[in-house]
Amino acid sequence: MPRLLLAAALLPMAVTPAFALDLKSQDVATGESFAARFVCPDQGGKNISPELSWSGAPAATKSFALTMFDPDAPHGGFLHWAVVDIPAATTSLPQNAGAAGTPPGGGSGYPNGVGHAFYDGPCPPAGPAHHYHITVYAMPGAHAGIPPDTGPRGVTIWLKKHALAAAEIVPVFGKK
Repeated sequence: MPRLLLAAALLPMAVTPAFALDLKSQDVATGESFAARFVCPDQGGKNISPELSWSGAPAATKSFALTMFDPDAPHGGFLHWAVVDIPAATTSLPQNAGAAGTPPGGGSGYPNGVGHAFYDGPCPPAGPAHHYHITVYAMPGAHAGIPPDTGPRGVTIWLKKHALAAAEIVPVFGKK
């Protein structure tokens, strides 16, 4: 009888997916404030995108997408950065990969909240610190397939709905 109970207790582990997408950075961490170089020039920064790396994607992953979204911004949030169609073989982006005119990781920039297809660092108004959800998505196709009429706030919804897996880091920043 004890063997049967042990086997039943182990059963849920046997059907757990063999992957766990993980996002890491040497530059930012959940709950910690962005260093000055990663924020907008209006806040004394240099608008440099942080280094990011990920692992543990499902075998069916054909590409990755990446976003940085601030849900604390006025009017329902603000998309600071979006990259789609990053080849599945790419598992990291170096610091400043989101610079204007640079195709990040072999992917394509998608227009953010001000229409830029590159990284725009945190630039909140005075008040409490904002939370910046940096998310990597494992996608089932080589192209994200985001409908052309999808606005910046809809990009994260689209990616969440269609991703095989996702992982995020949530650093913070507030205007002093």
